[in-house]
Amino acid sequence: MELKICERFPWPLLKVGTALKSASYSLHPAMDGLVNSVPRMRATHLLLFATYILFVSKWTNILPGATAERLLQGFKATPDPTESSFQTLLTDPTGNFSLSFLRVNKTQLALAVLHVPSSDPLWLANPTELASWSETTQFFFNGSLVISDPTSRVFWSTQTEGDFVVLLESSNLQIQMLADAPKVLWQSFDFPSDTLVENQNLTANQSLMSSNGIYFMRLGYDFWGLYANFGGKTDQIYLKHTALEARAEIVLGQPPIYAHVNPEGYLGMYQNGSKPVDVAAFNSFQRSVNGFLRLRLEQDGNLRAYLWDGSSWVLNYQAISDSCQLPSPCRSYGLCRPGYGCSCLDNGTEFRSGEDCFSVETGDFCDENVVGDNFWVLSRTGLELPFKELMQYEPTTTKEECELLCENNCTCWGAVFNNASGFCYTVDYPIQTLVAIGDQTKIGYFKVRPVAGKKKRNAGTAVGYAVGAVAAVALIGVVGLWAYRTWRKKIQEEDGEVSPGPYKNLGAASFKSIEMSNTQ
Repeated sequence: MELKICERFPWPLLKVGTALKSASYSLHPAMDGLVNSVPRMRATHLLLFATYILFVSKWTNILPGATAERLLQGFKATPDPTESSFQTLLTDPTGNFSLSFLRVNKTQLALAVLHVPSSDPLWLANPTELASWSETTQFFFNGSLVISDPTSRVFWSTQTEGDFVVLLESSNLQIQMLADAPKVLWQSFDFPSDTLVENQNLTANQSLMSSNGIYFMRLGYDFWGLYANFGGKTDQIYLKHTALEARAEIVLGQPPIYAHVNPEGYLGMYQNGSKPVDVAAFNSFQRSVNGFLRLRLEQDGNLRAYLWDGSSWVLNYQAISDSCQLPSPCRSYGLCRPGYGCSCLDNGTEFRSGEDCFSVETGDFCDENVVGDNFWVLSRTGLELPFKELMQYEPTTTKEECELLCENNCTCWGAVFNNASGFCYTVDYPIQTLVAIGDQTKIGYFKVRPVAGKKKRNAGTAVGYAVGAVAAVALIGVVGLWAYRTWRKKIQEEDGEVSPGPYKNLGAASFKSIEMSNTQ
């Protein structure tokens, strides 16, 4: 922080000093003469003034260009190097939310709206590109909110011409312009990051993005869906919640639907009016529960709602209850076994939590600079895609036909063939987690880059390779010895040293005597 001033108390310092001096007199009536002496009065005023300054400094910290509940033009702040978690810049009237510098990974800075009791972020200004937590980073309001580093560049700006900034009791950060009535020029609710709070809308022009940048929540014509960006041609949808239209009907040609977190405990889809066309009920739905609601798209791709009960966040809803149905719970080339956890698709790679079974490179197999076989094939039975009903497929008659479809398509990373239906599901992004099932008629065909196949092997596989190598060496030795003896015998026969006939034990005493007698 550059400067700290005190503006919360409207009364002048002189009045405060006079009031406190009067209180001092009433406490010490017998010492009026001493107190009224000039040196004593100066010392008392100095002491009272110092006490007031210390008291107010502890009570509030306000920056230039700021008041207790708004930021004015001229506001400027830099990160405090002594802060380890977050640094408050502005609070809402209730004190439940704050606009703060949030420290990320010790060295980075995010501008965030925090839920103060839990210190959890509800909104981030620029989640994909963070500034550094250093004295060169500046945050200021000049009509626009701006995060910049004068030595490098501007990281984020609202690009507005407003008069002041306020943080509402809903946690909505707004830039307003003075007029007959305050006019909202910009608000954080229009630019959600990974979270929706109660009474916040999600429109067709907006989306939620998980903090790792992989998963998204978007609205369609009559549904909200969850999507994953695994590096394919398009984002893959892995959950689709279609409106049941039980309470109202979606009208074609009317404004598009929007989603809304209702304080009564549900995520509703609306088109016009107050009646939802669909309700995704939370656990607190139709229960008299007091608390603050938030809906967050998590790093594992699940959509979860939480209720703040006054001391902690309580899980209130999750869109996907089975962990194996998440988009990639065991990461790349992993296999999820319901009730048993994760393993790797092949039997020779050790699974480690938080790691891919095979290293995944970006791009596909269409690079013209790569010739020949730039992948090896991993096949396995008894598995399926976790969200196959939302994936593209083609009817085929044999697994060979299905595999050929993927083999000849340079954007295809794999395929799963259903021998019963003949459906061939193709995957146009690096292979993620598959689900293990008992049906052996479902067969997977997966491309793996050569560099990926050299990643790591488990101890059992390493021992197997070692035993195989020793056996190979032993076999070569035996064959070599046999060949040498055969060759030696042939030479001896050609030189007359050994006459043809039945096998003889060259170590027997009788043969030695005969051999000696023939040489005399």
